[in-house]
Amino acid sequence: MSDTITAIATAHGISSISIIRVSGALALSVAKKISKREEITPRYAHLTSLYNYQDELIDQAILIYFAAPNSFTGEDIVEFQCHGGMIVAQEILDTVLSLGVRLAEPGEFSKRAFLNGKIDLSEAEAISKLIEAKSVDAAKILAKQMKGELREFVDKSREALLRSLAYSEVMIDYAEEDIPDDIMLSIVSQLEGLAEQIEQIVASSHRRRGLIEGFRVAIIGKPNVGKSSLLNALLSYERAIVSDIAGTTRDTIEEQVRIGSHIIRLVDTAGIRDSEDTIEKIGIERSMSSVEDADIIIALFDGSRPFDTEDEKILSIVTNLRQKHVIVAINKSDLDSRLERERLAPFEPIEVSAKRGFVRLTQKLKVLLDAIGEGEELMLVSTRQIEAVQKARDAILSAKVPLMNGELEFFSYHLQEAVKAISSISKPYDSEEILDKMFGEFCLGK
Repeated sequence: MSDTITAIATAHGISSISIIRVSGALALSVAKKISKREEITPRYAHLTSLYNYQDELIDQAILIYFAAPNSFTGEDIVEFQCHGGMIVAQEILDTVLSLGVRLAEPGEFSKRAFLNGKIDLSEAEAISKLIEAKSVDAAKILAKQMKGELREFVDKSREALLRSLAYSEVMIDYAEEDIPDDIMLSIVSQLEGLAEQIEQIVASSHRRRGLIEGFRVAIIGKPNVGKSSLLNALLSYERAIVSDIAGTTRDTIEEQVRIGSHIIRLVDTAGIRDSEDTIEKIGIERSMSSVEDADIIIALFDGSRPFDTEDEKILSIVTNLRQKHVIVAINKSDLDSRLERERLAPFEPIEVSAKRGFVRLTQKLKVLLDAIGEGEELMLVSTRQIEAVQKARDAILSAKVPLMNGELEFFSYHLQEAVKAISSISKPYDSEEILDKMFGEFCLGK
């Protein structure tokens, strides 16, 4: 980490402000050369002119210097806050690069912060996911993780495991003695409690993953039931072709839309029916795949037509769904009713109409999304974290049998595996290659 690195830390494009960040031993000297200032006070916003390597004025900008170790990376950091746009920020970056600084790799600033002990991996992942958050609830959860909420859970779990491991190691040294019953029961109770807590956290994390990634909402129904009209209404523009001809939508259409405080991925699917048309059949297969991937299903039925075999197929699909949230809506409620509504009664259907609007459906969707986001449970925000705690849980459960049989060496082995797995969430035992892979998913400037 001897190199000094730099990157544009804001998104490319037209904006009011752009930020160029420099971290490393050369940061302060680079700032002095570009600004022509002899003195730069740490943590003070200097309004100053910036010059390129040809001594030409680039911009008048804000310069802030953070002296090591009191910075994000733990190194000297300089930030240039210039006027936004494609040209000015790039010219400042080119000037910095000409002074012996190299371009940062994706995630390298955060990686240096981790390696210098400024953040742990759980906090680093929270920073990355906060940028991608698709709801206000997700931002709140990630803010807690950036403050160390997940690290506290890891530390407490690790301490409990090490305590049980210490009992085991002591008893191995005194193998001729029997393990006192009260200690045995205490260890078993503690390990079972931790395994149960982990299961609850994993289940909650799977259920609420859409808070960060964006919940997937699939609209299904038979052809010509009004799915594309609903999509267009929710998007507030004509994204999908609307036609009286059945089978107009032959592929899935996916768009993002904001519902309340949530950004969801809305998927309009091809009408589900028996068809001999090869292309339409492919579209229907993709519709079924979208149903499997979705967090929420909106099943749309046509209130102006009698309940038929195609409706029966849709009803069968939503009835057999497990661990999915389903909203059933009866469309075309402004027309004469011909649908057997009692068939849909268990789902408490709501009536909507393209002519009168889909406000009731939007409100119900908002309530459902808010309900999913509720809860104070700890949330794991990455597949890596989930796999780590699941591995720890499996090791804990595997340790129980040898403990009950008095096989303390095997019990200790499994507990050590559990400690290693749970600790990897915040401070991994893995090699530099694993860190490169994880931090490489970050954006430039982070």
